[in-house]
Amino acid sequence: MWPTPEQTRELLEQAHQGDPRAVDNLLAKFREPLRQVIGLRLDPALARRIDASDIVQDVLLEANQRLADYLRAPTMPFHLWLRHLAQDRIIDTHRRHRQAQRRSIDREQPIERSQWNDESSMLLASQLIDGEQTPASAAIQQELQRRMQLALAEMEEDDREVILMRHHEHLSNQEVAAALGLTEAAASMRYLRAIRKLRNRLAPSAE
Repeated sequence: MWPTPEQTRELLEQAHQGDPRAVDNLLAKFREPLRQVIGLRLDPALARRIDASDIVQDVLLEANQRLADYLRAPTMPFHLWLRHLAQDRIIDTHRRHRQAQRRSIDREQPIERSQWNDESSMLLASQLIDGEQTPASAAIQQELQRRMQLALAEMEEDDREVILMRHHEHLSNQEVAAALGLTEAAASMRYLRAIRKLRNRLAPSAE
């Protein structure tokens, strides 16, 4: 999902040397990954009104403005720094629009989170329900998608977040720990607890 560390490191070095084309190329490579991160977390009702790409643009503008500060003192990997900027934008967007238009948004029927119906979700669902089988038919896949979306929607935010980070963004446990401000051991335990809860929601008889 994210550009390789080698690609990012090379462009960061060029940007640090003052190459404006490197900055443009760097931010362009992260546009789609950021759109996916934001799309996974944007409230479905709010998504009717706001396109994730608009929030991405705001994040990239802020990143461009603050890039010099980041290059002087990078405290975390670049993609995790961008994630922090994106998370702040998501929180601000939800707060602003839900306070200003709470009634009209809450009356709307929530739309499907299509980002939760990707190949990563299907693979995880099939592993949790039956690691020996891979769903083949369209009917089975649709049922798994429905169950996975419902299970994720019903989970607590902390549990859902760590699953999205690991299985949709494909972040390592070390990266999750850094992003959440946890030790690696604590991040690992949070992930394992979340997976157990998700398995129980998908296949209650398994517990």
